[in-house]
Amino acid sequence: MSDDKQNGSDIVDRAAVEVAQMALESNEDATAAPAASKVTAEDAGGKGAAPKKEENGTPKAAPVSIAAFKEQFKAFSKFGDTKSDGKHLTLSQSDKWMKQAKVIDKKITTTDTGIHFKKLKSMKLSFADYNTFLEDLAKTKKVELDEIKSKMANCGAPGIHNATPGKAAETVARLTDTSKYTGSHKQRFDETGKGKGIAGRKDLPDGSGYVTGYQHKNTYDKTH
Repeated sequence: MSDDKQNGSDIVDRAAVEVAQMALESNEDATAAPAASKVTAEDAGGKGAAPKKEENGTPKAAPVSIAAFKEQFKAFSKFGDTKSDGKHLTLSQSDKWMKQAKVIDKKITTTDTGIHFKKLKSMKLSFADYNTFLEDLAKTKKVELDEIKSKMANCGAPGIHNATPGKAAETVARLTDTSKYTGSHKQRFDETGKGKGIAGRKDLPDGSGYVTGYQHKNTYDKTH
């Protein structure tokens, strides 16, 4: 009789353990489901997903068109060198390109470009070597490589500058303002600022018949 009671208690205990285990597993599945759905939504990169960022929280630079960058490379490799085949770039041409693209500034100087250019031990760099030069420069100066290439790919044709009027333009404007002229220089222009030609440089004889200095010239009423 005691054995029957013992077997009965063992069956009850096992049943209780199985019920508890089933309840535990059910809770774990319910907890894991929302987390899994969240990961799936983020990984899907679907509508409303946040843009990918770098570790420091700043957005990554937009990808640069390799074709556009290569075309600029060819254009600047021929800039100032009519015999260039467009396949190699000198340090001087590179600096002109970077200055026009405003890559050379307070952070990246011509001293920096010279040091990194000469590391490749060549007076002219091929397109592949030039990319190596830029990668090394960007890494050393801690500047995003895509940012540098983007500026250089979109800076316009060689020699184009968006210059603003400066002191030189102001000086030219002042020197060409005839209203400020004095003395003999003033006599060389009329009231509108137009030059009088030889009449403004020499005293030509007056054949009108009037006495020199007469102030009422051409005012006489010819009807009388």
